[in-house]
Amino acid sequence: MYVYQDYDRQLLNERVAQFRDQTRRYLDGQLSDDEFLPLRLQNGLYIQRYAPMLRVSVPYGMLNSTQLRTLGHIARTWDKGYAHVSTRQNIQYNWPELENVPDILAELAKVEMHAIQTSGNCIRNVTTDEFAGINAAEVEDPRPWCEIIRQWATFNPEFAYLPRKFKIAVNAVPNEDPALIGVHDIGVQIVHRDGETGFTVLAGGGLGRTPMTGEVIGEFVPWQHLLSYLEAILRVYNKYGNRDNKYKARIKILVKALGAEKFRELTEAEFAELKDGPITLTADEVDRMRGHFSEPAYDGSATDQPAALTEALASSKAFNRWYHTNVHAHRQPGYAAVTLTLKKTGRAPGDITDTEFDAVADLADQYSFGELRTTHQQNIVLGDVRQDQLFALWEALEVLGFATPNLKLLTDIIACPGGDFCSLANAKSIPIAEAIQRHFEDMDYLHDLGPIDLNISGCMNACGHHHIGHIGILGVDKKGREYYQITLGGRGDKTSRIGEKLGPSFEADEVVPVIARLVDLYVEQRQPDELFIDTYERLGIDPFKERAYASHH
Repeated sequence: MYVYQDYDRQLLNERVAQFRDQTRRYLDGQLSDDEFLPLRLQNGLYIQRYAPMLRVSVPYGMLNSTQLRTLGHIARTWDKGYAHVSTRQNIQYNWPELENVPDILAELAKVEMHAIQTSGNCIRNVTTDEFAGINAAEVEDPRPWCEIIRQWATFNPEFAYLPRKFKIAVNAVPNEDPALIGVHDIGVQIVHRDGETGFTVLAGGGLGRTPMTGEVIGEFVPWQHLLSYLEAILRVYNKYGNRDNKYKARIKILVKALGAEKFRELTEAEFAELKDGPITLTADEVDRMRGHFSEPAYDGSATDQPAALTEALASSKAFNRWYHTNVHAHRQPGYAAVTLTLKKTGRAPGDITDTEFDAVADLADQYSFGELRTTHQQNIVLGDVRQDQLFALWEALEVLGFATPNLKLLTDIIACPGGDFCSLANAKSIPIAEAIQRHFEDMDYLHDLGPIDLNISGCMNACGHHHIGHIGILGVDKKGREYYQITLGGRGDKTSRIGEKLGPSFEADEVVPVIARLVDLYVEQRQPDELFIDTYERLGIDPFKERAYASHH
């Protein structure tokens, strides 16, 4: 993990002191709501439906156990005993009191954490694959590049007043898109050409009101010029982005309006000015960054498929099922990555309590070198678990309720907080997610269905990524009543694709029966080993539409 230098610490502590003073002045009536707004947004603070919401940055999803215990302590001391893992790998608190936020930020600073640039019209948290650095399929570890981008973007005055929020993701896996770079404002794909590292840079992806997938702007950007090229794209956006209408302010609208060709031309013109300037990267700087992501002290004698694992798989059906769902291959022999699903029926997807923070921190120390990762599926990963310890870890997770073997299955739902918390939402998400989970609680059936991405958003802003769910559900408001629109065929895996609308929206109590009918059709029509998304692509939307509205009066 990146380790803070003295200047990082100084910067953070000054920032905390500054915001403490700003909050005091606001509470004393010296700053108006409008004056305080940009100050609180720059420190990750939203005013939600019932209370402020504080969003804590988790750069590219990496945390250590000390940080996790601090997150638990904050939930216990200043919130209602829980927090939420967001789809940008960040941690959100739903109930802090405004006057306590400076104290929370001071606690975070002690463990090298902050809430800087987690909101507002700036460059947000840079994200990547949750298996970054341990994924055997990647061309190289993307995390040093994420950190380079993060440091360049933080407090950069040129990006403090963008037309709209801005999100960057980095991917290092060829022919797969675990980082969802196709639906980001900028997507960076690491490629190797003739032994040199370079980047294919996409721009103009994004979900929300008008979902789009990104266009390739830079075919092969040499590593020395990564920041110059990104800055060139941002300059074009800053110059030409729409500031008059926030619905048309995202870079995707600009790329679409200008066309990829023209956008590329404008970017190249800016890039020509920036190239070989002060933000050109040096080999020393890249090596220094890579040095922060050295591998842990792996046990060289650990082997793949050790006897203890083979035995446990044979003797426990429940462990076997979890192993085949929630355990991911690792590039280091004898190790595996384990996903803890925060998707237990009866609680909001992605929620984790103060005591669970502590328990997971203990497990990270015991089984995974004290490190863990948050995922955009709203789960947690222990990245470096010895295979002969998987059974013991699973037993501990069972007790905690984190061993639900439903990763990537229908009930591993991504859902935004929705109308229960968010002031933007048109409809609730959490009760719909829970109703679906209750309906499909038979694990044998779920496993038989195979991977299905089901994503729910409570409004057009698409925080639940419903557009790229194989099944997407969007809450809409019709004359003050909550309805749900369903989309099918979205993808965020090998390729990013936006789902198609099924037809008119459904009332809340119709959602589960409709999902059940769609799933039944899949079961009837699928070929051997065919996934839901493949059956959908083979049949097209019409049979699904017909089945969904079959008993609609």
